[in-house]
Amino acid sequence: MQISGGVQLSGGLNLVPGGSPTPGGVSNGYTSGGGQEPSPQAMVTIDKFSFATDGNATDVGDLNTGIKGASSQSSSTNGYTSGGGNSTGPYGPTVTEIQKFAFAADGNASNVGDLSASRFAQAGQSSADNGYASGGMAANWTNFTDLIDKFPFASDGTASDIGDLTLALATGAGQSSSSHGYQSGGYTGSSPINDIQKFSFSTDGNASNVADLTINGNLWAGQSSTDNGYAVGANNNGIEKFPFASDNNAVSNADISEAIMKAAGQSGTTHGYLSGGEDGSSPVLVDRIEKFSFTADTNSTDVGDLTVARFYAVGQQG
Repeated sequence: MQISGGVQLSGGLNLVPGGSPTPGGVSNGYTSGGGQEPSPQAMVTIDKFSFATDGNATDVGDLNTGIKGASSQSSSTNGYTSGGGNSTGPYGPTVTEIQKFAFAADGNASNVGDLSASRFAQAGQSSADNGYASGGMAANWTNFTDLIDKFPFASDGTASDIGDLTLALATGAGQSSSSHGYQSGGYTGSSPINDIQKFSFSTDGNASNVADLTINGNLWAGQSSTDNGYAVGANNNGIEKFPFASDNNAVSNADISEAIMKAAGQSGTTHGYLSGGEDGSSPVLVDRIEKFSFTADTNSTDVGDLTVARFYAVGQQG
């Protein structure tokens, strides 16, 4: 099978620095960066769509530089993209830049720091005080890494390498509970996997394998509710759900509209969202925004469109 690059996504809760996380973003979802065909040009566009009312996204700003295949993080006040690939090749070259944009006022992002190493298709997680980026690879499916980076939300600066995943991988999904970051699925350079790994927010250290997804897969997007992590869109239409309270395997009890990969994920207070991506059967880029309920295992619905179809974008919520 041909494996082509993927992203995380978003693993986010809406987080109050120094306090307890509340589920998901309060008001809006964001889709930033990404790539377009036929030449996989990296995009700067930051789209915003409402969680309160279904509808299309609007273009509210630009990244400082075009990026695809980044990881994403969300604080209570800002959205972040970290790493990824720029516009000069199919996946890269890869970069280290951490970019930040404000939720309170629409506008452009700025470069505020760097990851400890440049990489593409890593997963992103967010605690109340810090952003995390786990795994990733160099361009062209080489040099997979097990790095877990952490950077503070309170001050701009360079990320620190604070631990390792259980194995080097890329194109998995990131999720965040109130106490732990999760990395689910991914690709090791030889095969896709179904591992769900978690690491502590309170103490720097390595991740451990705690459960499995129902399938071996990569190119996922991630979402997080108060109680569960979700992984969606590994070129299939299943919605994978696993609990934060216990280290149990995922279940798949609902579907998105069609098999999608390389999409961005966002987390509202009551629903998870999937935006953009690629229909792997064609392949054709899509602009759809889909949402699914966190309280009932029901299929997603198409609730709007991005301003432009794209893949390898990342999602934030605030």
